[in-house]
Amino acid sequence: MNRRTLIKALGAAPFAGWLPQHAHAQSATKKGAASVEDLQNNWKTLLAEGTKVPAATEKLELPKDEWKKRLSPQAYSVLREDGTERAGTSALNAEKRPGVFACAGCGLPLFTSAMKYESGTGWPSFFTTIPGAFGTSRDFKLVLPRTEYHCARCGGHHGHLFTDGPPPTGQRYCNNGVALKFIPKTGAA
Repeated sequence: MNRRTLIKALGAAPFAGWLPQHAHAQSATKKGAASVEDLQNNWKTLLAEGTKVPAATEKLELPKDEWKKRLSPQAYSVLREDGTERAGTSALNAEKRPGVFACAGCGLPLFTSAMKYESGTGWPSFFTTIPGAFGTSRDFKLVLPRTEYHCARCGGHHGHLFTDGPPPTGQRYCNNGVALKFIPKTGAA
């Protein structure tokens, strides 16, 4: 690669994920699209009839050995030890069916399929959440401060919140796919 090509590539890098993300965001804000409040208030319409899910107020605290029995090694690393899965490895990144994304640790509903968008990052991304699903804290693991979010029911680490998401919220909940389970509207997963 010659110097000029390298300089052009480096100059374009900040804009690499911009087009697909914002193209999708524009389609989400077209006339007739549900408002964020509607998505948050009507999330149960994306559950199959009769599906039972826990509430955030039903706290779940388990000893370390119980979590290890309940979760795969990769899910344990992410949810209980604040790990990160490799980008592009989650099947949920391509999940397009109507339904609800719940915590893989405790089953608490966190997001709906209507809240999901393609961020181009390699992780499932959402522009808003089901109300009360998460708590947040500051994370300095990469030197610069980031906002970490964790399940309100079991405390499991899910990912980080960024301010480069699509309108109308401008938020990107960048979630580890292994920390989620998908409940399709057509039946329980």
